[in-house]
Formats: sequence, structure tokens, C-alpha cells
Amino acid sequence: MAVHKLKKMSILAPKKQIDTILAILQSTKAVELEDILQNEKNQEWIANYFPENKSNEDNQEQHWLTLLSQVKETIEFLKNNGGKNKELSRKELSLHFLEESYDEKSLQTSIDDVYLLKKQWQTVEQGLESWRQKDEWLSYWQTVDFGSQAQTQWTRPYLARVANTNWQQIENFMKEQTIYYEINYSDKKETFFSFLLLRQKEADILKEITSLGVILETNLSVKSPKELAVESEEAKNRLWESKEKLIKKLMKWKQKIPFFQFNEEILLSKLSREKAKELLIGSNHILVIRAWISREDQERIVHELTQKIPRDQLAITFEDPTDEEIKEQVLPTKLNNGKWIVPFESLTGMYSLPKYDEIDPTPWMAPFYFAFFGMMVADAGYGALLFLATSLLPRLVTLADNTKKFMQLFQILSVSVIFWGIIYGSAFGATLPFQLLNPTEDFLTIFMLSLIFGGVQLFTGLFLAAKEHIRKKEYLSAVSEGFSWQGLLTGLLVWAGGNFVLHSEVLKITGLFLAGLSAFLILLVPTIQSKSKVGGFFSGLYDLYGITSYIGDFVSYSRLMALGISGGSIAMAFNLLVATLPPVLRFSLGIVLLVILQALNLFLSTLSAYVHAARLQFVEFFGKFYEGGGHAFHAFGPEEKYVNLNNKNGGKKHDQLFTRK
Repeated sequence: MAVHKLKKMSILAPKKQIDTILAILQSTKAVELEDILQNEKNQEWIANYFPENKSNEDNQEQHWLTLLSQVKETIEFLKNNGGKNKELSRKELSLHFLEESYDEKSLQTSIDDVYLLKKQWQTVEQGLESWRQKDEWLSYWQTVDFGSQAQTQWTRPYLARVANTNWQQIENFMKEQTIYYEINYSDKKETFFSFLLLRQKEADILKEITSLGVILETNLSVKSPKELAVESEEAKNRLWESKEKLIKKLMKWKQKIPFFQFNEEILLSKLSREKAKELLIGSNHILVIRAWISREDQERIVHELTQKIPRDQLAITFEDPTDEEIKEQVLPTKLNNGKWIVPFESLTGMYSLPKYDEIDPTPWMAPFYFAFFGMMVADAGYGALLFLATSLLPRLVTLADNTKKFMQLFQILSVSVIFWGIIYGSAFGATLPFQLLNPTEDFLTIFMLSLIFGGVQLFTGLFLAAKEHIRKKEYLSAVSEGFSWQGLLTGLLVWAGGNFVLHSEVLKITGLFLAGLSAFLILLVPTIQSKSKVGGFFSGLYDLYGITSYIGDFVSYSRLMALGISGGSIAMAFNLLVATLPPVLRFSLGIVLLVILQALNLFLSTLSAYVHAARLQFVEFFGKFYEGGGHAFHAFGPEEKYVNLNNKNGGKKHDQLFTRK
């Protein structure tokens, strides 16, 4: 398979039909809308036919943004307060059903009700926080039984605190001045005390003690701290009673979180359509939509549109992309692969998507990644667990599309893990009764097998390089960058086999001749292609020097052996470790320990295989023929934050989940 062939679709329709058209296109998830104004090639006809551009004058974006913000704030408040939350479980629904269920009046009423509850909640929380702060202050002065009313014409009470290092000096001063004082609280750092001053000496004494580091409390109220402590308990009890009542109301609203999440999904879809209107062009009565669409989807899109809109109100045309658009990489890339290859597309995306006119490496890479991943984990038990988990989880819960593809990838890879686990005779580190290859004894065989797999992939990469050049009618480049390198490597392998294995002069001579001829072509082609023959020769010489990199490429494939052996050895070591425990521990704590250790090894082995198998594709394989640099096809579709949306009718059985009452 390859990249989808695209068409540019243009739709001319009455302005009154724009919402219906955008809803249909959004539900199909099959088109990428073009920003008409940003394309310079559109400026001439826009200036002629739509000089004022009134496509966006009825935009309701701000309305949906405001409502969406209110819904999000409501969900956040309900989630962050009270007890356990009820979440909207992901389901497969149609966009048609989603929007048919929308009741803005009911939604707004619910938002207002929760907002009122939120204000009451905040008032109670603020009251409790205020009394918590007062309680902290009261904890220092809870033994004080006077307030500001205790001052008289001749005396005035004070509350104060001072560092413990200065307390002795203050206490001596108090005694010298015959000042009445009491220590109310003391910790490791400070001493809190109260004292009574005569008015006539007040100013002088305050000046003296503040110079010694005393800090005076300024928030003494009419009521004494002891009275305030009683009042605090009563006030907090009243607030807690109010909060308990609010919690009961809140718990009922928490059951409605799915209702708000469902409406958030609807609002996200509506907002997406409003934003899409900014990409269109139009007049008072007509709007123009332009979009990229795959050839396979043309008939379906036309059918969907004409089902809802009279054919005489639609003008739909399809154009092939121009050579200039392809050359300038205007076209997005939409991969076109079979069921078993699609999960591997995420790996290609990690590297770079192909350009529109470039080969899609995914179907070529997938078999190698499949084999390499299994070879690096190589445990039938681990593979069975992976297969079980990735098979059951999608059936138990509805997953987001990206997560579903990720699960499908590991489900496919688990088959390879089981296969190689049987080859190595390993299951959870234990040796199976049958064993084609013993990792601890046949490591040289496994090493050679790794190099053979690597060689097959490298030769495949060189074949694809030649194939791509032939497709572009660059025949000399196909020879110098593909076939010649295959010939050079084949010649060296034949020579090595004849010299070191079969001891055959014929093979030695044949190999040297093939390698020499191929090396000559690698030098000759750049010389022919270059305007400067000397420069071309040295360019070819530099290319030929690249033979050294192939040594590193082959060595890189040794990790297939190393990771496969190490993972099995670690699992075996864990088994031996638990086996050394006394019988009582072995069949109690040992079982738990073994499960944890094997789970850890499964995770690390899987992660290592995922990363290193990808590295072999990206560096050793893609580097031979693949450039990348395409930009992804961004289908105009719904957000799908909480549900998976399709273009099918139905979903009525879920009505009861999303009603307000």
C-alpha cells in the first residue's frame, strides 16, 4: 500500500446551509479543510467574486466559548470538591445523536444551579478558613480572659511576644518596673505573654521593651481570647453543618458529571465548526468550501451531502492536485494501509511521515519490526500476558482511537514474542520441554541469525532506494545508490564465504569481481552525473568510503541477540532467587515477590524492545531509502474528548445517561 491519492474538493452552497454542510463533513472525518484566504493562488478569484468576504459575519464562536468555559468550570468544581466522582464512560456514538441530544436551556439551568451551589460552598469554605486563621492566633492566647474593654482610665492591657533569647532580659525588666505579667504560651522559638501598664508610664515602658525585641499584638478585640475560642467552636460547628448539607447536594450533582461532560463534547464539536468558518470564503448568500479528500471517499461524501441537502443547492467539483502543488509539498499525507499494517503507522509518524509523492515505508518496516521486537523479548509467558491484556482490555472498555491502535500494535507484537519464546524455549524465565535454540549455549547461532536478519533488512532498504529512483526515472542514481551497493555487499559476502567457510577459489574470485565492479559503478555514476568530472569522482570516492558505516550497521543488529538473552537471563535469575527462600516464605512472600519482579522485567524488556527495534528501523533501515518530511492529513472532525464519534445513526439506548433530571 502507499499514500492515499487526494483530490481537491470545492463546494459552492447557499449560506443558510453552511452549518448543515460543516456538520456532515465533520461527522465523516474524511476531509482536511483548506484555509482559502491563506493560499496566494486563490487571491485573484477571491478579489473578483468575493471582495468583501462575508463568510464569518454570523459566527457564534464567542457564544460557544463562553458556554464551554462555564461547563468546564462546573466540571472542575464538581470533581475537586466532595467525595467520589462519576465519570462519563467512553462509548461509540454518532455525531448526529450527540447534537440531537443537546438542550441548551437545560444545560444553562444546570450550570446556574451548580454556580449557586459553588457560591454557597465558597462562602462556607472562606468562613472556615477565616476561623482556622483565628484559631491559630487563639492557640497562643487561649488562657487570656480579658479583651480590649479591660483598659481603664489608669491602666491598659497588652499582648506581646518575644524571642526566647531575649525573654530573660524582658522578665528582669518587668520585675524591676513592678509590671504585672503572665506567660500565656511558649515554644522553642518564642514566648507569648500578657502584661498590664499604668497609663503614666506606658509610653516609656513600651519604648524600652520594643527596643529589646518585643512585638506587640494589635488585634486584641473587645471579647477576650477565651470568649473568642468558645465563639469559634460554635461558628465552626454551624459552618460544618452547612457544609454537610452542601455535600449532600454536591454528591447528587456529582452523579451528573457525565451530563456536563457529554455537553462539553457537544460544545467542542460546535466550536470546531465555528472555527472552521474562518477558513471559508463567501458573500451575503453563498459560501465556498475547499478541502482535500481521498479519492476513495469522494462518492461517500457526495452521498452524505445530497442525503441532507437538495442536489440543486450544491455545486461539488473535484480536481487532481497539480504538479506544482505536489512539488511544493502543499498536499497533506494520508497513509493507506491494510488492517494489520495500520497499527505500525504510529512508528512511522514518530520518525516522519512520507511526502505525498514518496514511498510509505510502513508496510516494508512492519515485518522487520514484528520479528525484531519478538526476538528481543523472546518469552512465551510474557507474550501470552501481552496478548491476553491487549485482547481483553478493548473488549472491556471503549478506548480512544489512538489508544486502540496502540493496543492493536502490541497485540500483533505479542504473537512474535510467543513465537520467539517457543524458539528459545522460555516462559517466565523457565525452560520449556522443547527448545530449538538455547540462548545460553547457542548464542553464536543467535548472533549469526541477528546478522542475517540485519542483512536482509539492509538489502531491502537498498532495493527500495533503487525502486524509488526508478519511479522518478533517475536510473543512474538507482544504480549508484541501490543496485551497486547491493552488488558490493554481496560480493564481499561471497568472497568471505569462499575464503573462510567453503575455501573456494571460484567464490573468492567471483566475489572480488562483483565487489570491484560495483565499487567502480559507485565511482563512475557521480562522475557522469556531475558537471565537474573531478568533483564527481571525489564525490563518488566519498560515497564509497561509506562502506565503513555498513560495519556499524551490521553490528547494531547484534542487539537482537543481546536483549533477547539478557531478558531471559534476568527472568531466570528472579526464579532462582525466589527458589532459594525457605518453603514457607517461597509459597507466600516469594509468590508476591516473583510476580512483582517478573512484571518489572516484562515492562523493562518490552520498553527496551520497543525503543531499540524502532532505532534499527529509523537509523539502519530508513536511512538507506527514506527521507520523510510530509505533514499529516488533519481530518476535520469532532474533538472526541470523552466519546468516540462515528458517522452511524443510533445511540438512543444511551439517552438516559445524559438527561439532566
